[in-house]
Amino acid sequence: MAELDFRLANEYQRGFPLVPEPYREISARLGCAEAEVLRTLERMSASGALSRIGAVLAPRCLGASTLAALSAPAAELSRIAALVSAHAGVNHNYERSHRLNLWFVATAEDSARLASLLDCIGEETGCAVLSLPLVEEYHIDLGFDMAAGGAPRATRAAPRPLRRIEPEDGERRLLAALQGGLDLVPRPFARLGMKSGMSEERVLDRLRRWAHEGVIKRFGVIVRHRALGYHANAMAVWDVPDERVDAIGAAAAADGEVTLCYRRARRPPEWPYNLFCMVHGRSRIAVENAIARLRDDQGLHAFSGAVLFSRRCFKQQGARYFEAQVRLHG
Repeated sequence: MAELDFRLANEYQRGFPLVPEPYREISARLGCAEAEVLRTLERMSASGALSRIGAVLAPRCLGASTLAALSAPAAELSRIAALVSAHAGVNHNYERSHRLNLWFVATAEDSARLASLLDCIGEETGCAVLSLPLVEEYHIDLGFDMAAGGAPRATRAAPRPLRRIEPEDGERRLLAALQGGLDLVPRPFARLGMKSGMSEERVLDRLRRWAHEGVIKRFGVIVRHRALGYHANAMAVWDVPDERVDAIGAAAAADGEVTLCYRRARRPPEWPYNLFCMVHGRSRIAVENAIARLRDDQGLHAFSGAVLFSRRCFKQQGARYFEAQVRLHG
């Protein structure tokens, strides 16, 4: 990877400048022209290495979301995955190595709409949908340091008290416009304002406030790990007693090779596990070794568990909490 590509992908996963001309500020920091930054980001986006530039929102501050799974017949998996991916409220959709072989993240404006979405998917696919809502987040932020060699070192942000927000109409339009990421233009926040009926100054004020309050977990470059050489990832899960899961989850989240860590609801007998850890690596063996070390370090041998490797990615995009009712204003 060229040096500029690497620095943009690695250094700006968080801390993206929330200023009127962010690409100009980045170019000054990196010692190159603004036009070169924009061309490089455009090329990375076209190649699939860059998903978008935008916000990662705290999952319980806004809307409703869940991790869901279903068991699709192998011969029908691609067709069923396409039906699931066709829904705007589905933002990640993966085949995993398990009897429950299709896993997706679903989001909606509220819990009623989320339940309706899952019901619709169940009816369309003819498969029972298992919903595993978040109970506690220990580390949810797929930003990682690619300078760490073979394994990405997950980045950490200081936890902040979170509050649930009820956005007003202008803020809803802003969030809807932001869902697809920033445009690669010199003044992207002015463009967001045109789409949401807000001034550039007000857009930046809202984004800075949400970042300070923890509603925005991070704002920056969202990379596609596979396109950057991290071809293997697995979801390692365990059934940890409720009285111990928070302590073990917090300790697991501190492991630099764990890119996400959270507690979700069990759904016995189909799904008895409550602790989830995501690990990414350049090879399957690297991921297996990281999980084995995590298991040893945290004493997870004592609990039943499973490791679900990703096989195919059917969809990966930013979360859609709001329907995009966006038009140009002004």
